[in-house]
Parts: sequence; C-alpha cells; structure tokens
Amino acid sequence: MTAHPAKTSAAEPAPTPTSPAAGASGRACGGVDPVAESIETSPAWLALKDAATGLQSLQAQDGSIPDAATHAEARAYVESVVESIRSLAPAFPHDAEYLAASMHDFERWADTGFGIPDFHDSLVAFQPQQHRVDGIRHLVVFPMYTQNGSRNRFVEAVIVEVIWPAFVAQLETDYTNGLFVSLRLVDFTPGYDTNSAVLFPETVAMREIPEFTWGAIFQDREAARFRRVVHAAADITKLDLPADAQRLLDDQALAEKTFVMWDLIHDRTHMRGDLPFDPFMIKQRMPYFLYSLEELRCDLTAFRECVAITERLRARAAAGETLDAQEAETLDHAVLVQYAVIFDRVFRFAITGTRVRNYDAVGGQLLFAWLHQRGVLHWTDTSLTVDWDAVPAAVVALGDAIDDLYWRSIDRPKSAHWLATYDLVRSTLTPHPASAWARGLSDEVLAGPPSGYTDAVLDDEFPLSMFYEALEKKMRSVIESTVGIRGGDA
Repeated sequence: MTAHPAKTSAAEPAPTPTSPAAGASGRACGGVDPVAESIETSPAWLALKDAATGLQSLQAQDGSIPDAATHAEARAYVESVVESIRSLAPAFPHDAEYLAASMHDFERWADTGFGIPDFHDSLVAFQPQQHRVDGIRHLVVFPMYTQNGSRNRFVEAVIVEVIWPAFVAQLETDYTNGLFVSLRLVDFTPGYDTNSAVLFPETVAMREIPEFTWGAIFQDREAARFRRVVHAAADITKLDLPADAQRLLDDQALAEKTFVMWDLIHDRTHMRGDLPFDPFMIKQRMPYFLYSLEELRCDLTAFRECVAITERLRARAAAGETLDAQEAETLDHAVLVQYAVIFDRVFRFAITGTRVRNYDAVGGQLLFAWLHQRGVLHWTDTSLTVDWDAVPAAVVALGDAIDDLYWRSIDRPKSAHWLATYDLVRSTLTPHPASAWARGLSDEVLAGPPSGYTDAVLDDEFPLSMFYEALEKKMRSVIESTVGIRGGDA
C-alpha cells in the first residue's frame, strides 16, 4: 500500500451497516443510480472541475485568497462550483446533507472575504462509512491537501466509487473496522493527479477538529501501480512468478479486491496490539525508522492473518467441507494478499520516493534483507529466486520480532524504546557509515531531551544496498510513470 502514513487515524466508532442495502438511498448492491454512473462526463462535473482548478490558481498554500483584486474572479468560480454541486446533487441522494452543507460552506467562504477556508460543517456531514455499498458513488469537494501529493490546501473535487465486494463485507464481521472506506478514483482535479492514494478528513481546511469517523484509500490506484511496478521488476530481476502471483498482476479487478482485504486488516492494526505509544503516530515527532516498523507491523499482521485464514479454510476443504462462494473468494484473496505484501514492499516501497526520512522505503529494505539473510530469497547469477514454501514462516518471524519489541517497550522509557527499535533495524540493515546512532549517541544527547535523539538521525540513515541501487536505476522511469495512475491505466 501505499507509501502512506497511518492509514486511518481515529477512534473506531460503533459498527456501521455493511450489507448491500446499507446505503441511505436504499439501493441494493448492483442497483447504483445510472445517472451517477456517467456523471464524470456531464457538463456540470466538467464545469465543477474547471472552477475548482481556477480557484487553485488564486489560492495561497493555506487555502485563502489574499489578493483582493482577484476576489471578483474567485466569486465567479465559487458560484460555478455551487451551481455545479446543485445540478449534480440529485445523482447522490445518499450525500444530500453533505452536498447542501458544502454549498453553504463555499458561499460563506466567499461572503467572508476568502480567508482561510472553513469546511468543518460539510466535513462533519460527509459520512461515507455509512454507505459501504459496492459501486455506490460520492461527489467530494473540499479545500484540502493531498497526502503524498500536494501540501497546498486547495479546492479539490473528486468522483469516487466504493469497492465493497460481498466477501469483504463478510470478512469485516471478523476484522471489524467501521472507519475503513475502500474507493476507486473515477475523476479528479490536479491534487489527485499525483501519488496520493488516500482521502483523509484531517486534510480538510476547518476551524476545529471533529471526531474523525472514516478514512478512505483508493485501492484502484494502489493496485494499478503495484501491477505496473511489479511486472517490470519481475522482468528485470528474472523472477519466475508463481501462477497465483501472475494472476494478480494480470487482473486489475482481482488486484483491487486483494488490496481492499489487505488494507482492511492493516488499517485496524494501528489501533490494536501491545502498543507502547499513541497509535496515532503521525502526531508525534520521532525518529522516522519508528514509523517504518509501525507501517511494516501492520502489513505483516495482515500477512499473518491471511496465512491463518488460508490454513483454516484449506483445512476445512481438505476435511471434505464445501466452502460457500464468499468463503472460496476469501481463501483466494488471502493467498493473493501474501504475494501483494511481499512484492509491494520489496519492489515498490523500497525504491519509491526520496531518500529523505523515507520510512516506507526502510520497511521494504528491511523485509528484503530479512528474507535474504534467512535463505528464503536469493539474488544469484543476476536472477532473483524465492523459496515460497519458506516465506510464510520467515515473514511471520519478522512480525513476531516487531511485536516482541513493542511488548517489551511498554515497560521502557521512550528513549530506550527508540534505541531498541534502532537495534532491531540495524541487526538486519546496515546503517550509513557516518551515523551517530550506529557509533553510539553521545552522553549529552542520551541525557538530553528526545529532540536531540531525533536531530541526530540522518536523512538517509539506512542507505540503499548495492542491489537496490542498481534496481532503482532500472525502475526509476516505471515508478515515475505511476503518478496519477488509475485502474484503467495499468
């Protein structure tokens, strides 16, 4: 998934409806409004995109429009946005309260002089987690920044479609995560023509922070860039792909559902387990390799759970039981999630982004080195081979090591936890030769405040290995080509 921070950071609310009839409009799965299905080609949507993009050209980074000379132009854009939302609203009856609040927030922003926008009221009214119906669409318009995209809090507009297959709805009864919303990008303004694969409420401009009740991930984008990157990496490394892994790379719809299952379990893990810290780690200033382990912990938990699901369902089938259609699909995707975690971490995460405190890259590097050093993964004669029978135990062992670190650190002070985390990472990855952490922090830093520890971390504390340096050069253009990718592009 995505080079992204903790995917959904909010306290989990009571379970919300997940059945095909859960939408406020009363439409069942497969009964999505045909008007909404073609909305991305409508004149009203195109006008909304144009107006939002026009506003972006006038906005400062905080979302305000400080130049009074442009306010007449800005007001015309806002009027176009409001009129477009009004025209489009009948296609989204389940979002009626939100769209009405959105129009009001836009009008208030214009009437009060285009200061820092406040879309608190419309954000509170937008509750997509209440409509987890496969194929249902939402029109989303907010001034917001896009994570892994732009830090400008500009007006952005997107049309999204929910991905919620029946087997995931059933799975969610065991892996409850009432905040999680899985989406497909249909069309969008420039803020999402980037690497951003999430829609988070905390990115919206607002006067005060409400209780966040949802977090959304674009599984179609994650699946599409995964397929493109892994296809290329497998060719370059001459990796002989197992049949199931090849199916995953060849089928966008199959990959999307696989990422939904992965992200459902990953997302809830941030709030579960023996946690020696606030699970909403993004609010804290810590050495970035701690974020590496937290994101990797959540991925490896998804891997471990999928191993358990696979073993359980295969045992039932071997005993002569007939799995129903949803159980059979769950089994299929549990196998595919394991391949997705390995390949996305090893081939994409490790070499995507800059080398400036890239915590997801470190997680990918760590998984690769862990498997290599345990004889599960081999780079010999310029070819990559994997002992797939040995992979589950090795990956689970890394997850167990991280879990043990967390459990022990509940009794440790923060600085000692940080040092223990560093020791775990450097037991597998080689630090930069100039690393102060590797040589041993001075007594002055050790006795000082936590900020001294963080300041001593190099931007590239764990540089790429020679293997990854060579792979990154060959993969650079492929990874760059995934910017703004959609499901249909893969």
